Amino acid sequence: LIAEAIGPAFKDDLDRIAEIAPFADDAAFRSRFAAVRRANKVVLARVVAERLGVSLDPSSLFDVHIKRIHEYKRQLLNILDTIALYSEMRARPSEAWVPRVKIFAGKAAAGYHQAKLVIKLANDVARAVNNDPCVNERLKVVFLTNYNVSLAEEIIPAADLSEQISTAGMEASGTGNMKLALNGALTIGTLDGANIEIQERVGAGNVFIFGLTAAEVAERHRFGIDATESIKASPVLDETLKSLAAGNFSPDDRARYNGLVDGLRHFDNFMVCADFEAYRAAQRSVDELWRDQDAWWRRAILNTAGMGWFSSDRTILDYAREIWRAEPGTR
Repeated sequence: LIAEAIGPAFKDDLDRIAEIAPFADDAAFRSRFAAVRRANKVVLARVVAERLGVSLDPSSLFDVHIKRIHEYKRQLLNILDTIALYSEMRARPSEAWVPRVKIFAGKAAAGYHQAKLVIKLANDVARAVNNDPCVNERLKVVFLTNYNVSLAEEIIPAADLSEQISTAGMEASGTGNMKLALNGALTIGTLDGANIEIQERVGAGNVFIFGLTAAEVAERHRFGIDATESIKASPVLDETLKSLAAGNFSPDDRARYNGLVDGLRHFDNFMVCADFEAYRAAQRSVDELWRDQDAWWRRAILNTAGMGWFSSDRTILDYAREIWRAEPGTR
């Protein structure tokens, strides 16, 4: 739709945001954009129903975390926030919660025990949440197995929120966040890797940046990574960890996550506890924006438009000019 509106070529500077702004402010255009995205969410909901037998409401916010399972990529931070949100929904069922679907996918290395434990936890939390009538359609959690390119093709166009929450200073400059942002998903993430460039190109107001910077993470490592004080400062995190340690999400093995909890308390190497409250605050900002659908879709349109700079055409042209000192020509 955006290419149709402003033509096939995007400018290399921030003028492209100004060019698309009239379309982002056009109610009819926003409606068409939202309709395309909803159709993609219907497709993904069908995939989830077929694979997992879980019914999803396409009107919910689709919150997507699709990456290799690794401690520094902090799927665990997302899961802990999910548990906290679930507990809050149960405690205050009459509150006007934003309906949300937490979508996880990814693979762990064969011998990576901790990563596999995180996958187990995601599935344990999903089982508890999805079978609890107290939260009804307000919260769903799904972990899609056998993640591959074909599955990514179903997930990425349906994502509303893109989780790029790796510990600052530890993420390589990958392209998964670019694919999600190009398709209109707003990014929630740390100021690290390609998130920095995405924020520069789509505008700081169109991303949700949170947490410690790379320099602050390094400083924490220098002075110790015990999380006792971080947990003490966050009653919600404390209760969440106690719930895990009590086996509330693993009734078949109540000690399953004791080691994980102990590790977080005393060896917060990846700043899960240190960034927990900042992440929660960013997620509540996501909720507030989602409640204003016009504002959400306006930002999503600007987000997609701003991502034009990351096109392969621009990349190859810059490489030719800056590395090979060559200009396009004809034969």
